[in-house]
Amino acid sequence: MTKGCDDILARIRACRICRDTPRGKPLPHEPRPVLQAGGGARILIAGQAPGTRVHASGRPFTDPSGERLRAWLGVDAGQFYDPENFAVIPMGFCFPGLSPSGSDLPPRGECAPAWRAQLMAALPEMQLVICLGAHAMRWHMGEQFGGSVDAAVRNWRASYQLTPRVLPLPHPSWRNTGWLNRNPWFAEELLPVLRRDVADLLAVRLAAPDSPV
Repeated sequence: MTKGCDDILARIRACRICRDTPRGKPLPHEPRPVLQAGGGARILIAGQAPGTRVHASGRPFTDPSGERLRAWLGVDAGQFYDPENFAVIPMGFCFPGLSPSGSDLPPRGECAPAWRAQLMAALPEMQLVICLGAHAMRWHMGEQFGGSVDAAVRNWRASYQLTPRVLPLPHPSWRNTGWLNRNPWFAEELLPVLRRDVADLLAVRLAAPDSPV
């Protein structure tokens, strides 16, 4: 981990903006920022915000959606939780709470303006951004994101030409199982590209002169 990345992660984990100087209502519980990153990471997973299980564990994607995501990527937990392999940086770092209906609220609006540009600058090796959800797509795809997650995923070849490459994916939540069943092309066309790119980038890291054996 580079010193710059180490420093900003320490500051983010101590962040209490959403409690002390919030936009609107303060976070209804003690903040617990959940993310991982290493200065040499070549792959970024840009998600939404931690859910209840991740808030409890303090580790990203420790839930069934994480199991599905790792299957999509073609990696095991050891590879996934190595911060020099994958930076996992949600748009909101803390669990935002639940709506009256019991659904997760959207990511807090304080995190991205305060921290995201600094974090991206601390990840100079980044070559592939995997976007999960509209908030991440809007930030990382810019004008390429037309406002529809479905359309963005279907048009993935266009954002894959950006620098760094961007792959928009449906969130791996069980809530999207119906969409996945209705769209078999996702597993047939997009996932092989994702797995190949991930495997290639991990191989590059292992081949690097300063990579740990």
